[in-house]
Amino acid sequence: MGPLPRTLELFYDVLSPYSWLGFEVLCRYQHIWNVDLQLRPSYISGIMKDSGNKPPSLLPRKELYMTNDLERLRQHFQVPIHVPKDFFSVVFKKGSLSAMRFLTAVDLELPEMLEKVSRQLWMCAWSMNEDITDLQSILAAAKEAGMSADQAQGILEKISTPRVKNQLKETTEAACNYGAFGLPITVAHVDGQTHMLFGSDRLELLAHLLAMFAASSPGLHSISRNHFLCSSIRSNSSSFNVLS
Repeated sequence: MGPLPRTLELFYDVLSPYSWLGFEVLCRYQHIWNVDLQLRPSYISGIMKDSGNKPPSLLPRKELYMTNDLERLRQHFQVPIHVPKDFFSVVFKKGSLSAMRFLTAVDLELPEMLEKVSRQLWMCAWSMNEDITDLQSILAAAKEAGMSADQAQGILEKISTPRVKNQLKETTEAACNYGAFGLPITVAHVDGQTHMLFGSDRLELLAHLLAMFAASSPGLHSISRNHFLCSSIRSNSSSFNVLS
């Protein structure tokens, strides 16, 4: 019998900058780690409400820390994050429901485009200071990601359908059932076990779990722990050539 499949589920919302960091690292490392990465567009507001959690930006000290933290992480991970000018309005008043329904519809109709469209919506919200609640901005992001105008419009017309709404609700509930109290969460299914890791700062622990599995699995003995546990987990990814 060969090794059990190793699957990573990434639950994310483009309203979360830390989701973007986790997303980029997992996209970069999925082939190196030989994992099946499954992207799960979710609704962070629903998770926060279900868990009773509060956004860190409600506390001034946490908000200041997060602003400085994102600047450091921007440099480390080479992801062009910039805190929006009207951060409070973006996070608390406008939200991400339309964007996450759009990504859910993409996942249902054109799953091969999900990674690129997700990345472009993060770019809009967290790099270019654009309004992701504006449907024209969502359409523009989809086209920038490589979707045709007709494809993007067709996806947009589906975001209010029961199928899309129910799918986003089910994915969000699945995250809650795994124990989510915010996003991102990475759910690792390895060696018959399930591990839920919160945030984008548990990636070395994830690599450790994968390395343990590799060391104990037939056919994977030749993979060294250093293959997973790198001295630095950031990458000079081709996704971003410069930091703007």
